[in-house]
Amino acid sequence: MFNIKNLLVSAFIALFFLLFSSFFVTSFAASKNLILATTTSTVDSGLLDFLIPIFEKQTGYTVKTIGVGSGMAIEMGRRGQADVLLVHSPKDEEKLVKDGFGINRQPVMHNDFVLLGSANDLAKVTSAKNVLEAFKNIASSGIPFISRGDSSGTHKKELSIWPKTNAVLSNTWYIEAGQGMGATLTIANQKNAYTISDRATYLAFKDKINLKILYEEVEAVRELPLLQNPYHVIEVNPEKFTTINYAGAKAFSDFLVSQKTQKLIENFGKDKFGGSLFFGDAKVSE
Repeated sequence: MFNIKNLLVSAFIALFFLLFSSFFVTSFAASKNLILATTTSTVDSGLLDFLIPIFEKQTGYTVKTIGVGSGMAIEMGRRGQADVLLVHSPKDEEKLVKDGFGINRQPVMHNDFVLLGSANDLAKVTSAKNVLEAFKNIASSGIPFISRGDSSGTHKKELSIWPKTNAVLSNTWYIEAGQGMGATLTIANQKNAYTISDRATYLAFKDKINLKILYEEVEAVRELPLLQNPYHVIEVNPEKFTTINYAGAKAFSDFLVSQKTQKLIENFGKDKFGGSLFFGDAKVSE
């Protein structure tokens, strides 16, 4: 009886350590997995395909990238479905932080938005003196305009401009795609329509479509810098969700704002497009 009892105790202890070891290994493995929710422009432009392998090699983390509109990415952060966000919808970002779901919001980079359309430019966007006049010309012309319509940063930027023009949007010419930037460009190209895009995604798709840049902000009209496009990294607050990989999120944030990565960001695309697709904004001290 004594031997059986000791055998059972030994078996219990062995099982305990087996389960504990399994839990530890699983937890450790999980801690090296990182979920990044981001806007489609960082994916469509190819920037993250360039940066993430470098981050993974340096840190040992494995990044799962979910490319959606910034609005959806921020909502994923609010629900605890991502560890870190890279987005470009400033007001929504600020609200996320104010509500306590996001922490350590830091500037990473910027580029700009451009108005695109076919070369014949029937709405005479190219003759506009500023971006408001360009949007007014499109509205008054009745030529189709393809909106992303997906609560993304690009969509929010577009929606912030229309009210300033006093234009009345009509479904006879204003079409919501409900798609990412790449798909929206394809639809606009098929319909010979106007649309607004971040510059990086447009340049990445330039050879696949016939759309041209018809309006862009230049230094002479930057008194109304409505087409600026800043990106921020935000860590999801681990105090809100026990499942958040905060160490990984912080490692990714630190990577993005490091001096080396900022140089990589500014040099990305130069060889192919003849200029930077993004410009670093991080305040680095190294």
